[in-house]
Amino acid sequence: MKVAVIGTGYVGLVTGVVLAHLGNDVICVDKDPKKVAKLRQGIPPIYEPGIEEILKKTIEEGFFHVTDSIEEAVKASEVVFIAVGTPPGADGTPDLTAVRAVAAGIGRSITKPTVIVNKSTVPVGSGELVESLIVAAGADPSMVNVVSNPEFLREGSAIHDTLNPDRIVIGAKNKDAAQKLVELYSTLNAPTLITDLESAELIKYASNSFLALKISFINAMSRICELAGGNVEDVAKGMGLDKRIGNQFLQAGLGWGGSCFPKDVLGTITVAESLGYDFALLKEVIDINTDQTLNFVRRLSAKIGGFEGKQIGIMGLAFKPNTDDIRDAKSLIIIDEILKAGGTVVAHDPIAAELVAEHFPQVDYKDSVYEVSHGADALVLVTEWNEYRHLDLQRLAAPMKSAILFDGRRCYKKEVAEAAGFEYFTIGSR
Repeated sequence: MKVAVIGTGYVGLVTGVVLAHLGNDVICVDKDPKKVAKLRQGIPPIYEPGIEEILKKTIEEGFFHVTDSIEEAVKASEVVFIAVGTPPGADGTPDLTAVRAVAAGIGRSITKPTVIVNKSTVPVGSGELVESLIVAAGADPSMVNVVSNPEFLREGSAIHDTLNPDRIVIGAKNKDAAQKLVELYSTLNAPTLITDLESAELIKYASNSFLALKISFINAMSRICELAGGNVEDVAKGMGLDKRIGNQFLQAGLGWGGSCFPKDVLGTITVAESLGYDFALLKEVIDINTDQTLNFVRRLSAKIGGFEGKQIGIMGLAFKPNTDDIRDAKSLIIIDEILKAGGTVVAHDPIAAELVAEHFPQVDYKDSVYEVSHGADALVLVTEWNEYRHLDLQRLAAPMKSAILFDGRRCYKKEVAEAAGFEYFTIGSR
């Protein structure tokens, strides 16, 4: 099938290379000429495990192409994906500026019946909006079929998630348009739900908001465990054995971040408000998430007697392992709080250090994680990169001014850390 994907961020590029990998003729679009040039050389603009190998392979096989022209891509394709960013505005409302611009560009380019797929996370009603913008730009309404097909991929495992989806959701007014996507995804053998546009648009928001709620719940329980002397890991295991609850997203930590959960929870709240409903539950979910990180910083500050004149080592800067994404990363909050209180920060991340340096140039970024602990008054694990799980903790503790380890992801066993010489603290236990 001939497919265009407009946007080469996490969602767009992963969608494009995977569809090309499945044997479709794919043309990706990006307005940035530097990105286009790099992609043509097989260099992805994002870090995502496995994407570079598939990108180069599909280019060599002739299934993947790149252009900066929406018109060229639309005229060559029967299915066109919109996969541009929809960042939250100041009030939490998704900014549809890029979606609007792309819809207008599509409308000026359509010359034959085309299925237009909203892959970007957009509020309910966006399918109708996109259709109206495409028609207003000059497209024949009879040639326009807008479909909602939300993505559910996770950064760090996006290629795997796209090739092995839990479900495929297709929202459409036109059965033939929905069937076109069923055909496109047929080799994936995933459960497929065909519904109306509005329901499909709400499913993505509902899913991410519920997962964020689940994480905030276990993090709230972790606070109770710290006060009562319980162990949140055992509490989570006991809950997770209940088949009605399950064990996924019950790992207590510093809170959720990244590009999806913050944006989608806010988006759900603002959509609800626009319809006259106050989604107070989700507002509390956000408050719990925010305070989870700040409480961790307060505990650290109290333990070392404040940050003034203290050096803190930070391990991990990306919002999660296996990505360079620092959107709503907890490291940014922690660094900011330490610096504002008069402390200094030494940090390491295998991928994301350069991106964080744009926000905090005063931080000392090290090439080796072992350098982070030299002379430190405390060490903080923020991102649980796999390489951090197998460190020589004794070597890490030895050069510290005070061998204090605050583990924000429950990555280490208390007895192992203490045997290595650390005074160990984590989330959800004393």
